[in-house]
Amino acid sequence: MDDRLSGDGALITCDNLVKIYKVADLEVVALQGLDLVVEPGEFIALVGASGSGKSTLMNILGGLDVPSAGRAVVAGHVLGQMGRQERTSYRRRVIGFVWQQTARNLLPYLTARQNVELPMLLNGVGRGDRERRAADLLARVGLSERAEHRPERLSGGEQQRAAIAVALANEPAVLFADEPTGELDTATAHEVFDVLRTVNRELGVTIVVVTHDALVSEQVSRTIAIRDGRTSTETLRRRAISESGDHHVISEEYAVLDRVGRLQLPHAYVEELGLERRVRLVLEEDHISVWPDHSRYSRPAGDAAPDGAPDDGRSGANDGGRP
Repeated sequence: MDDRLSGDGALITCDNLVKIYKVADLEVVALQGLDLVVEPGEFIALVGASGSGKSTLMNILGGLDVPSAGRAVVAGHVLGQMGRQERTSYRRRVIGFVWQQTARNLLPYLTARQNVELPMLLNGVGRGDRERRAADLLARVGLSERAEHRPERLSGGEQQRAAIAVALANEPAVLFADEPTGELDTATAHEVFDVLRTVNRELGVTIVVVTHDALVSEQVSRTIAIRDGRTSTETLRRRAISESGDHHVISEEYAVLDRVGRLQLPHAYVEELGLERRVRLVLEEDHISVWPDHSRYSRPAGDAAPDGAPDDGRSGANDGGRP
């Protein structure tokens, strides 16, 4: 494994992860050498368009599918090597899951409290401990007064908050949430994310949210964009205080460099500059410049390259300096 991706001390490590689905006589490559490292206690979002590979990655990390190649490790469990019994234990004890569809999170004939106690019952936790932990979790998600209500009597936001409590019942190392606010209005979605931030901070549980909504990703400190089956960019957010004492959030986007030096430029940048097929790279003293391929533009011999661009080698006007 690449030293940069060894994941020493990491909770989640994916190294050159590949997933290939066979449909009839065709092979569909859903993941194409994806790399990912998540540290304990992080609250991150995985974002990407439909077909980007994010749902496939979530199924692998959730123990619902296995990779075709590469390595995925969660809390010391090598996911591609687990047998049926270990996989069941992994899903019950190591991870928690919150789905977009409420029907997958809560049993309709049980109250919120009973839903939270059920995973502990299946794990053999005693009645007293079950009751105490269920009461604590329901209080943390703001549902103490709704504990004896069945899902049909809970609002959409309350159902998702109850689902978070269920997912945390067996004290998992990581909580996965697949589009947890996809069916909620904006105000209710903010309430759900407030709950996720609270349990992340107070319980120390690592949270990974999968979404196609870029606005949702702004709720977390690190956003990882997946495109064409690979991690393409990461956006880091931190709070800062201005000279006037105002609090504001600073966001910085980074391209993800893989083991052989490949990176994906953000799609918006490619469109803005009209980049096609190839780009010109210029090594500067402390960075690399990426330029459109101006050699594809037709211009008379001896004419200069467009202002600020490195010359294509057919004219002597520019040696590729800084913009």
